[in-house]
Amino acid sequence: MNGHFDDYSPRLAALCQNLKSRSDRWRSVDDWPAESLALCGEADLYRWFHEARWGGWEWAEADVIRGYLQLSAACLNTTFIITQRTAACLRLERSENEAAKQRWLPDLVAGHSFATVGISHLTTSRQHLAPVMKAERDGTGFRLTGSSPWVTGAAHATMIVTGATLDDGTQILVTLPTDRPGVSVPRPLDLIGLSASATGSVACEQVRIEADEVLFGPLPQVMQAGAGGGTGGLQTSTLALGLSRAALDLVADEARRREPLQPISETFERRWEGAVEHLLGAAREPGSRDLAEIRREANDLVLQSTQAALAAAKGTGYVAGHGAGKWAVEALFFLVWSCPFGVIQSHLCDWSAAPTIVND
Repeated sequence: MNGHFDDYSPRLAALCQNLKSRSDRWRSVDDWPAESLALCGEADLYRWFHEARWGGWEWAEADVIRGYLQLSAACLNTTFIITQRTAACLRLERSENEAAKQRWLPDLVAGHSFATVGISHLTTSRQHLAPVMKAERDGTGFRLTGSSPWVTGAAHATMIVTGATLDDGTQILVTLPTDRPGVSVPRPLDLIGLSASATGSVACEQVRIEADEVLFGPLPQVMQAGAGGGTGGLQTSTLALGLSRAALDLVADEARRREPLQPISETFERRWEGAVEHLLGAAREPGSRDLAEIRREANDLVLQSTQAALAAAKGTGYVAGHGAGKWAVEALFFLVWSCPFGVIQSHLCDWSAAPTIVND
């Protein structure tokens, strides 16, 4: 048992070394990192996030962030998958559905099974569009028809936490067993980075959902239910800074051999340490920091530090299989995954030297 971060640190360091040594193997949609995820389970990593009643360690949010920073520096692909797994588990844990929790949480917390989440279609940015996943009442339960886009690792999951919209506009959030008749998982998308996360759509055709599989709803905005706690808006920024850490380690290594790079490395280090301080401050005192500014800072750092690593590595970094080139591509992920429009707007204005962007 290592229920506290400081006590767990030696195990985390060993785990990260194992993840890093395998990270180059996870490149295509056919390279699901089952081995790395199993190592995380053996290291009790999935206990970080959960209540003691389920065998969890109830880590403070700042400690979860410290852990994620090290994990994502070792292997962003595996860490991203873990965040999606954890999102599903926490939605389940925060529900009042004891039957669903008893059914799924013991094995999930122990690392014996895999779950994922498919809820991007329920976000407010899609409210003016027709629902892509519809629910209709069927006795005491529901039937789901439609698709859930951007689901990570669906083909490898035993359960997906997903949602659907009823005719009256209310929504439900449910546990969807992947072996349920009517559920199908097409081949995942070939992405320019993180393809091994096996992210793609899940389709439902008149899939029966029992009453004891409903976690929240029907509610007008079901995404607001069970969303408290967790790293929330800090999670993606954390992963960005973790990837930046890997790139800056390469820059620092080059700087030890090439003196002109030393001030570059030192300046990047100060920026990174400041960004991490802001991140941890926001975790320790919710509401004390501007999350959009933290995300913008993290995005700037991950984009610039990975480019710097590529430049420092010179032509070698541009050869397929080198870490610098891989990180530079993976950094682009943070421009498209859960990136607030205000942050994108800030980037575009910075890059173009335009004073502002006027919305249509």
